[in-house]
Amino acid sequence: MSDTNDTLNQNQDSNNFQGTDGYPAKPIMIEKNENSMARSITSLLIYFILFYFLFDRNIAYIAAILLVIIIHEMGHLLAMKVFKYSNVKIFILPLIGALTSGTKQIVSQLQLSIIILAGPLPGIIIACMLYYVNQNLNNETLKMLANSFLFINLFNLIPIFPLDGGRLLETLFFKQNYYIRLIFGVISIIFLSVLFIYARNPIMLIVPVLMCIDLLNESKNEKIRNYLESENINYHQAYNSISNKEYWLIRDCLIFSFAKKYAMIKPGDYQFSIVEPIIMQHVNNVLQINLVNDLNIFKRILVLLIYLASIIIPLILFSLHL
Repeated sequence: MSDTNDTLNQNQDSNNFQGTDGYPAKPIMIEKNENSMARSITSLLIYFILFYFLFDRNIAYIAAILLVIIIHEMGHLLAMKVFKYSNVKIFILPLIGALTSGTKQIVSQLQLSIIILAGPLPGIIIACMLYYVNQNLNNETLKMLANSFLFINLFNLIPIFPLDGGRLLETLFFKQNYYIRLIFGVISIIFLSVLFIYARNPIMLIVPVLMCIDLLNESKNEKIRNYLESENINYHQAYNSISNKEYWLIRDCLIFSFAKKYAMIKPGDYQFSIVEPIIMQHVNNVLQINLVNDLNIFKRILVLLIYLASIIIPLILFSLHL
């Protein structure tokens, strides 16, 4: 609680100063030094308990699912660490899955592709090794563990958003094209909705619902980016790099675009409000990374071949061990 108060006090103090561009100093974004490991362990425990009572009481099976998720996300995390991402965290979402997040302002297509594939590929390799080891053992637990590693990671390679397969296609071909991303997002929402309804898994329908909300918010954010571009305001930069003027102008755009959300704030009133931490995060969401297009068509095809091989080869091995 004291850390939060210190942050608010620092931002309130900074509001008393004028920047060199004539605008009040923007609020300071401080990365919270939270114990993300403790939070992840707590989330895993909640995941275990909910899965046990709602779906399957086979403790070995639940443990296998959690092990697959942990190794998958650790792959993403370690790759981010290698490429010098900051504030890297794993979020466990009980009954839904997990995600790994981090921040870096300048990222290349190759780096993003490696980070994405670093999640499913280790799990698929482990699955293949387990199938090989279990050839003569015929152990049902090993077979169940191999199947868990294989199918959870193969599911993640389905070419739809927000799965790894969809994120890889986006990175390779249309990450900077909003309209293709929009169409791809709508197709992904429809696919996932049909899939979860067919699988009779109403809990997972929360994923396409959240995707719809995110898509609507992103459409407004994109309009703001178009306006910023017309005003020659660079939104391809980190929050700490934007000027005071840029912060308050982006803030005004958000207040206009999300009138209901920020109804208590008037555009042009450059004073910190009680919801300033939320606005800061929203400003940060409008800003985009600088994506370096370092993969030519041949390198993209090579990455696609690795992607396809990681799907086809394990399925062939699985069919041989039925």
